[in-house]
Amino acid sequence: MNLQEAAERADGMVFDTLSSVDPSLHWTHDISSSGDCTDFKNDSHGYGSVIRNAVVLTDVSEVRRGALLGVIERRWKSKGYKITNVDSDQEFPAIDAAIGDGFSASLLVGEKGQFFLRVQTPCVKKSEVSAPGRKGNGRDYYGHEIPRPNVHDSFWSSSHPIRSTPSSDT
Repeated sequence: MNLQEAAERADGMVFDTLSSVDPSLHWTHDISSSGDCTDFKNDSHGYGSVIRNAVVLTDVSEVRRGALLGVIERRWKSKGYKITNVDSDQEFPAIDAAIGDGFSASLLVGEKGQFFLRVQTPCVKKSEVSAPGRKGNGRDYYGHEIPRPNVHDSFWSSSHPIRSTPSSDT
């Protein structure tokens, strides 16, 4: 596998994660980054890794953030990802997962409740890497400054807690 192939796989993971959320989120790709994978002598031997980033533009209210984290955690588990860390910080919660084959994913809540998704590839053979091929859902800010959450959603932006439905014992 080379960097382009790994980046395409990471793009698929970003797309799958964010597209699995219902009601759907508005999101955009952020600039990717890549770097060398070096040994103890600081030699890369022609290997590197890529990080693909996405930013959620939907305004997710404080009372709905835990629900969104839960939706994505359940999605990752259903795909066989191993949850490696859950940070339940009140202001900046996060989830980390090991995807397998050296891939990893992180979802974190940042300032103003903005969600950030990062997928990192393992060390693979270096190659040129193009921008993500698939567009996000909503306005595309790739290569431009990404605003704070600016898309209102009647579900995700609601300030009302989600009501649990009682189970019937019939």
